[in-house]
Amino acid sequence: MSTTNTTTSLQEPDAFGKAPHININSQPTSLRHSSPMPAPKRPGNTRHKSSIRIEESFTQPRDIERHSKLPYFLRMHGSITPRMVVPLVVIGAWATLITCISEFVHPLVVSDLLLTVLGFVVGLGISFRTSSAYERYVDGRKYWAQLSQTARDLARHTWIHVAERHEQDAELGRKDLLGKVTALNLLLAFAVALKHRLRFEPYAQYDDLEHLVSHLSTFAGEAFDPDTSTPRPKTMWKRVGEYLGIPFAESNPRKVMKRSNKNLGNLPLEILTYLSSYMESVVRTKQLSDGVPQAMVLGNLASLNEVLAGTERVLNTPLPIAYSIAISQITWVYVVMLPFQLWHALRWITIPGTIVGAYIILGIAAIGREIENPFGRDENDLPLDKFCEGLEDEINVIAARAAPSAEEFVMTEDNTVMFDSSFLSLAAKSTEDIRAGLKARTNTRTGQIRTGGAQRNGEKGGV
Repeated sequence: MSTTNTTTSLQEPDAFGKAPHININSQPTSLRHSSPMPAPKRPGNTRHKSSIRIEESFTQPRDIERHSKLPYFLRMHGSITPRMVVPLVVIGAWATLITCISEFVHPLVVSDLLLTVLGFVVGLGISFRTSSAYERYVDGRKYWAQLSQTARDLARHTWIHVAERHEQDAELGRKDLLGKVTALNLLLAFAVALKHRLRFEPYAQYDDLEHLVSHLSTFAGEAFDPDTSTPRPKTMWKRVGEYLGIPFAESNPRKVMKRSNKNLGNLPLEILTYLSSYMESVVRTKQLSDGVPQAMVLGNLASLNEVLAGTERVLNTPLPIAYSIAISQITWVYVVMLPFQLWHALRWITIPGTIVGAYIILGIAAIGREIENPFGRDENDLPLDKFCEGLEDEINVIAARAAPSAEEFVMTEDNTVMFDSSFLSLAAKSTEDIRAGLKARTNTRTGQIRTGGAQRNGEKGGV
């Protein structure tokens, strides 16, 4: 299945009157419904086929699994070049006008000192703009890494430390097992809901989220209205304008949220509330009775809330508008003044020289604007869909097997503890012999611990 970031579809209610869901065409994920049926083929795999849409390859966040053999200066996906087309055409026309007037009418020349002074100021402004934007980009990545780490820890604690009461009653044990799976699904739902919230998609009816939270009572689910909650399809001209970075073609990303007349709530926070309620339940029923795992679980929940607050801070605290306006104005003044200062030395070469200078200055400034919000769908934004997909796979790996007991993997013949001796063979020896072997291992290279290591050490000692 191949989708783009411009197509939005709304499915009709089903026969049972269930609310329709929004199909927002983000980069496809493998978020699968909980079902005993085999998992469908991962949609992301189709991205490597020749049937991939050209538009998608230029407008979606970079796929970290794909490899390009093109040198960097020839790559278009992720390049700022498309957004520079219109500014460079304007600057080229301006440079041509000034050059023609200087050549055929009257020389329009200013001192090179202006170029030096303005260049210093522009360099400081662009450096500040770019460093501030990159800091926000790095902060966004750090918070998502913290989310991944915390979700793994909480999933592991839930799967290992929350007891399943199969010994008391078989039905009760099955309910406990399904409760743990539900908690793991809520962890994944938190990540997916946070992704949508950071993209100003506040509802619960998205195709990669609805099956994870449809059983929860949330403000986001209740506020959904097909007439006001669905973005209108973009026209071809609007898509081209956004691709070229024309400001007049850009829509307000909060438009869907502003159209709602109901309380949208905070879906990730509501999911955390349900997760906390589950943890309180397993503590109350003595399924999680040890104080240490309890403290770790509460710390993980607090860490998830910290991720929510941190990502919202990055999203809602852009560079102050006064800085953005001043840096943009200074940059354009510098670029506009270039032909006046270059014509005396370069003559007709002033035109391409001005275009190259404008590409360098305006291009770096444009990169700062693009990465300022790392959570969107631009080519250089964080691939949040891939991150959610990876988290889902990791949670599925944790839940793929029953929580192992130490006896299952420690006290076995296959457990080679040191050298070529298994656990069972070493268990028959004395404690002194085991400690002597541990001491001898400090003089043995790692590569010699396996088969033949001891013999090679013995041969060396005999030489």
